[in-house]
Amino acid sequence: MSLEIENQVKLLEEQLKQLQGKQAKDQISIIVFSGDLDKVLASMIIATGARAMDMEVKMFFTFWGTTMLRDKHKSGKGKDLMSKMFGFMLPKGSSQLKLSKLNMCGMGTEMLKGLMKKKNVSSLEELMKIAAELGVEINICQMSMDLMGFKKEEMIDYPNLNYCGVATYLADADESRVQLFI
Repeated sequence: MSLEIENQVKLLEEQLKQLQGKQAKDQISIIVFSGDLDKVLASMIIATGARAMDMEVKMFFTFWGTTMLRDKHKSGKGKDLMSKMFGFMLPKGSSQLKLSKLNMCGMGTEMLKGLMKKKNVSSLEELMKIAAELGVEINICQMSMDLMGFKKEEMIDYPNLNYCGVATYLADADESRVQLFI
């Protein structure tokens, strides 16, 4: 009888160890798909807020979200015609992003930026600096960059910047307690 109980205890201990190994980290993984100012602002506010609460933060910028990570003072060399067209048509950096709603030919964007300044709300550029200081990790989807013709040399300088694929995001998300798609 005691051998049977010992075996059951060992089995339960093994199951508990497996469950503990699968426990999510105090981490948030955010997919930034949108290149709209309001949505990118929301993602950066959440990221810096989570980091201020001591959570690890991993952001995965893909498709239109990659446009905000372009440095307006840098350019990539050796682009084909389609890549040059995308580069010309899409925003180049955070300062060129527009609102998703009520943009009104740029008036809405400027109104929001003015209101943010008046209310002492950090700008997107200030939030990016704060995120860097706090250690927010930014991962850029290499496939999205390739599709849009963006080159690494035209992206922003950021201390925790990585170029990766969807497998990296999925591994991060699997470990995270919170996952968001913005």
